[in-house]
Amino acid sequence: MKVEQILSLLEEKVAPVKLSDNFCKKYGLYDNSGIIINCGNEVTGVLFTLDLTAEAVSKAVSSGFNVIITHHPAVYGGISRFDLVANPQAAALAECVKNGVSVISMHLNFDAAERGIDYRLMQGLGGENARILADIDGGGYGRVYSVSPQKLSIYSENVSKEFKTDRLLVYGRPDKLIKKAASFCGAGCDDKAMAFACEQGADVFISSDMKHHEILNLIQKGLAVFILTHYASENYGFEKIYLEIKESLNVKSAYYTDADLL
Repeated sequence: MKVEQILSLLEEKVAPVKLSDNFCKKYGLYDNSGIIINCGNEVTGVLFTLDLTAEAVSKAVSSGFNVIITHHPAVYGGISRFDLVANPQAAALAECVKNGVSVISMHLNFDAAERGIDYRLMQGLGGENARILADIDGGGYGRVYSVSPQKLSIYSENVSKEFKTDRLLVYGRPDKLIKKAASFCGAGCDDKAMAFACEQGADVFISSDMKHHEILNLIQKGLAVFILTHYASENYGFEKIYLEIKESLNVKSAYYTDADLL
């Protein structure tokens, strides 16, 4: 089995790279999903990890795996220099090439897949049927949905437990009743997302990497705000995808989580 066959399986079981291309074209975005490094060798094992890091590469090599599948693109923009001392990302890429480790990145296509990372975020937050902000090919990004009515203090405890993180940042009165949530995996807060959440009557806005003026805007409009780490908001769904498809890979595989980033 070659890395191209692993890519084909990911596209069949989860979402094709074309979904990312279509998403970018429709909404004016940029992505770099697909095969990032192809060493051309027979696949011995596959490691799933949200990011390509030195620790992830070390885990793959020590496990005898020569394919890494990331969510965040291992190469996002152009690379002008390979400084293996000052640039950890360049060093991780160099280690992959040195050890014959191929890399596939599945980014916006996995975010926006019908049962992709944004969908899994909603599930983890207690939702199921949603209105979608940016819809594409049966999936999409940005969701508003009903949740079981509960006080904000209880809901935040449940979210921390489900996402296995102590780094959930919460804004809002503990006794505020939460009946409808708006969620956006990764860095998903912008004017359109905030307007969508307000228009759909969300009680709480859940995302990552939010700026002060965005938090202030939402609070002044009566919404509570939950800020997950970027890692926690996407690692949750990426791991769920792995658990569903790992048997289909027909090679040894594992999932690597960086607990320091949850």
